[in-house]
Amino acid sequence: MTGAGENPAPSPPERFGPSFDVRRVVVEPGGSRVHDEAEWRGAIVLLERGRIELVCSDGDHRAFRRGDVLWLDGLPVRALRNPGREPAVLLAISRRPSRR
Repeated sequence: MTGAGENPAPSPPERFGPSFDVRRVVVEPGGSRVHDEAEWRGAIVLLERGRIELVCSDGDHRAFRRGDVLWLDGLPVRALRNPGREPAVLLAISRRPSRR
């Protein structure tokens, strides 16, 4: 249990169950990562730790912090940048294809 203003502990990937694939992506402090839409297709992205700025195609920046949930599929994003002093950890959570 957490008190007011506290962030909950990170969720282990296995907590999401067998129906989901979970990828952990780390952006080091001061680092950036070119946005590859295919990498994020169909995934809900949880910012598990740190801060991220999305650098948009028009040059604008959008800032996000721990606990924020993102959808990066189909957005005009050029890069993900970590302006913080600690690694930014993102969890990309997507549904596994059904087996029929």
